Amino acid sequence: MQVSKQKVVSIDYTLTDASGTVLDSSKGKAPLTYLHGVGGLIPGLEQALEGREQGEAFQVTIPPELAYGKRNEAMIQPVPRSNFSGVNELKEGMQFQARTPQGNHVVTVTKVEEQTVTVDANHPLAGKPLTFDVNVAEVREPTEEELSHGHVHAESGCGGNCSCGEGGCSDEGCGSGGCGSEGCGCK
Repeated sequence: MQVSKQKVVSIDYTLTDASGTVLDSSKGKAPLTYLHGVGGLIPGLEQALEGREQGEAFQVTIPPELAYGKRNEAMIQPVPRSNFSGVNELKEGMQFQARTPQGNHVVTVTKVEEQTVTVDANHPLAGKPLTFDVNVAEVREPTEEELSHGHVHAESGCGGNCSCGEGGCSDEGCGSGGCGSEGCGCK
């Protein structure tokens, strides 16, 4: 079966940057499982998987425009230090979740001063070409529930951390195993 829209796809992968440094990998973990064609992966990786077959292995380098976008310097801004009340010690590199009109975003502290803290809301992989070594582990038809919810469920192999219950679907706890993690090619 070929990878195509609304198929459940499981991949083993290793993600490296331009210098060959491994950024993420499914090695030693469950494969990343997602519903193809619904925006669960970065666009370039999803495009590279289209039409592939179970058992097929390949390498692809995704340009920033088809991954996490180009860096946007306007997304680096000083904010009042008072926005971090309750945080005892602020250091460069710390990450926080910020609420914006466009939804929640992870911001990284890049500079700490007496009155202001400079934060960068760019994705940590923005502006970087990403190379994926991929093996298509499985391609299958989705269940009716997966189709209606628009994603793969835990019992279907998303790493065991996603669930759908009476209250709806939850991606809490999902990491590289699937369901919306970032850095592994998921959105």
